Amino acid sequence: MDQTQTDIPALPDPQTAPELFEGLLTRRVFAFVIDVIVMSMMIVAFSLVGLIAGFLTFGLGWLALTVVVPASIVLYYAATLGSPRRATLGMQAMDIVLTPTRGQPLDGWMAFIHAGVFWITTWISWPVSLLFALFTPRRQMIHDLITGTLMLRRSPMVRHWNAQSAQHRSAF
Repeated sequence: MDQTQTDIPALPDPQTAPELFEGLLTRRVFAFVIDVIVMSMMIVAFSLVGLIAGFLTFGLGWLALTVVVPASIVLYYAATLGSPRRATLGMQAMDIVLTPTRGQPLDGWMAFIHAGVFWITTWISWPVSLLFALFTPRRQMIHDLITGTLMLRRSPMVRHWNAQSAQHRSAF
């Protein structure tokens, strides 16, 4: 192998692998709705625990209620995107997965950064982020481009990466 070749498979292209991108934006929207519902249930559960703890600690536990929302969001994304499945519960339900594009592994920090940039861009202007994805060939949103990630359909992705690695092996 010479130095110009890499072990990193080529990124999927919508022209050669359209099945990886079919209905991706719709799936992302529904995955987000599912994730918001799950995070809301977590926030309610943690708030109830904080409320009860506040009574047991004469009000001191109520101070923890100020961090329930951000802690729930961070915990949710760390436990789901940072896992080997690389998908939140909503993403798993909608058959999509987060993949890195810059040849680096998708570890817990990258998942945390992706989620943080996602919430910042969503908070600033979610319609612009959604519209932005309509004009990128791989349907990447602003936070995907910033963090160097790509959303793909999971089930066809496995077939794509297997075909890429078989082509890569046959080149030797």
